[in-house]
Amino acid sequence: MKKIILILSLGCIAISTTDAQVTSNKLVGEKRKDEIDSLKKVEYPYIFPIWGQKVVQKGFDLPYSAGFSAQYLWQQSDLTINNLQVGFNNNEMYNLDQIIRFNSAVASTSGINIRPDFWLLPFLNVYGILAQSKTSTAVDFGIWIPQNDSTWSEAISTNTKANFDATTFGFGLTPTVGVGGFWMAFDLNCTWTDVSALDKPAFGFVFGPRFGKNFRFKKPERSVALWAGGFRVKIGSETNGSLPIGDLFATEEWKTKIDNGYTAVENGQQQVDAWWNSLTPPQQNNPINKNKYEVANNALQLASNVLNGASGAVSTVENSTVQYSLEKKQKQMWNFIVGAQFQLNKHWMVRSEYGFLGTRQQFIGGLQYRFGL
Repeated sequence: MKKIILILSLGCIAISTTDAQVTSNKLVGEKRKDEIDSLKKVEYPYIFPIWGQKVVQKGFDLPYSAGFSAQYLWQQSDLTINNLQVGFNNNEMYNLDQIIRFNSAVASTSGINIRPDFWLLPFLNVYGILAQSKTSTAVDFGIWIPQNDSTWSEAISTNTKANFDATTFGFGLTPTVGVGGFWMAFDLNCTWTDVSALDKPAFGFVFGPRFGKNFRFKKPERSVALWAGGFRVKIGSETNGSLPIGDLFATEEWKTKIDNGYTAVENGQQQVDAWWNSLTPPQQNNPINKNKYEVANNALQLASNVLNGASGAVSTVENSTVQYSLEKKQKQMWNFIVGAQFQLNKHWMVRSEYGFLGTRQQFIGGLQYRFGL
């Protein structure tokens, strides 16, 4: 069962990352006039960024053009799951949205990512992402069937937690600029997360606008940056594939659940029929009652078909498979973030960031080293 929960919840495992907040900063003010004049006379010694010399001559203080960072990320977020379809042994697929109800699907991820980057342009940073993570997903759901014209009951309920490892790779862009210590950055990255149970890596896209202020110390190159912003995650919605039935129903616990499901369906059918037979002919001809009766019978038939498929597959576990298809998304795409960075000098920086509000929480902490390229 745990492997199917993994499939249902893959969507928040894509490790997202942002750079330590270094920007091209235009020096302004009379107090920094000497620094501005000095910059205009400097010959820029590095290949990147393109147009670095021209920008420095206009009074911009540039960070070192290349860097390497390592970051720890923890993230927890809620998912919604729709259009769930299941079939057995490559037979008919059944859409279970009518009878499956998810009480919760919460995934937690923690991992380390490594990120090389360089400034392609004075106001555009480009980077790569390589991450290894451990993810756990807790899912609580049930199969619901009708009891009469308006009452439904839970035939099978279960909750479980799956743990698995994932590898993430990707790339990103960060347009950014600073003036007088104030800065803004718009981080965008695409990631693909590979897990052995998936037909193909899961895709994720992150957009993170940040607005902040850099506070300098008296010691040259030392500073603290503070910022706030947003964090938006969009994940690939479609997931489908096939799994050996032994990974899902090879336990006595599930055989018992299936037997209980049959009993619940039988009782539900009896109660629906009793309600229908208690109606007078005019009441049975009422389009509202007809629709209720049809919906109830369709749901009971669907539950019976799924139980039949699961029962047959469990009884012949060897060579049996289950096929699945679903759509998933973050319950809320956006959350709020605040962060801080301490810059020891233009080579070394330490940062941390916390995201909250909405249905996602996250923490990022990391160390970065920069050098000229």
